[in-house]
Amino acid sequence: MRESGRMAAGCRPRAGAVEAAARIRAAGGCDAPLGVVLGTGLGGLADRLDDAWSIASRDTGWLASSTATGHRGRLVCGRLRGRPVVMLQGRVHAYEGFAPETLTRGIELLAALGGRTLLLTNASGGLEPDMQSGELLVMNDHLDFVAHAWGAALEPVEGVAAPVPASCYAPALVQRCLRAAWAAGGLARQGVYAYLLGPSYETRAEYRMLRTMGADAVGMSTVPEVVAGRLLGLDVAAVSVVTNVARPDAPDHTDAEEVIRLAADAAEGVWAIVQALLDAGEGRA
Repeated sequence: MRESGRMAAGCRPRAGAVEAAARIRAAGGCDAPLGVVLGTGLGGLADRLDDAWSIASRDTGWLASSTATGHRGRLVCGRLRGRPVVMLQGRVHAYEGFAPETLTRGIELLAALGGRTLLLTNASGGLEPDMQSGELLVMNDHLDFVAHAWGAALEPVEGVAAPVPASCYAPALVQRCLRAAWAAGGLARQGVYAYLLGPSYETRAEYRMLRTMGADAVGMSTVPEVVAGRLLGLDVAAVSVVTNVARPDAPDHTDAEEVIRLAADAAEGVWAIVQALLDAGEGRA
């Protein structure tokens, strides 16, 4: 039984993604109903897949290579409990200088490789004072402060409207992610993710503004991929690892290496969510 009520796909992957998927299959890759984007500090989860096969992003002929710290830049095909999964080890960001239409290429490729369910992960700064480093925020909504027309470069399906739904995050999938993280012994809550351009971290005043506007965490990615995934008809879940907690009146110094270390510490909870979504895709309880 489907949990999320998949929307009709109003868009399809561009020709370049379809051609890249064909090359990947021919070279030894696989199709998979579950696609995962591994954000900062979480790339090591791809190493847990059985029978893994990988290709560098630049060698796909479609994906751009990330310059961001902690983003290895590979596509990994493998198996989890005997079932196929495709993972992207890293993503590209707008702050690296990539055009908006480049940011969604990974999602198009996962869709072209048979993806039906998409898990997006990232590292973020927590905005709630009671948050702890290593806690997971399962996104139930977002604030887009970059506001490009995400998905505008996708190939429209003739005769099918492609409005982005008012809510991109299915409550049933949010709850499934939370239950999986809790069962693994991790801290997790649901909330709103604010997407800013970056790459600089926010000022104290910006932290206060974001909290006032209802954000629970802030980061520099993911929202373009959420929108593209929904336009492509995928069921989307997004999980953010809170790597530092923003306390405007007593700020701590944060750097990229510390973010990577803290994100890696939350890997078990994210891995539990991967397994739960794999089961959800087959209608398992």
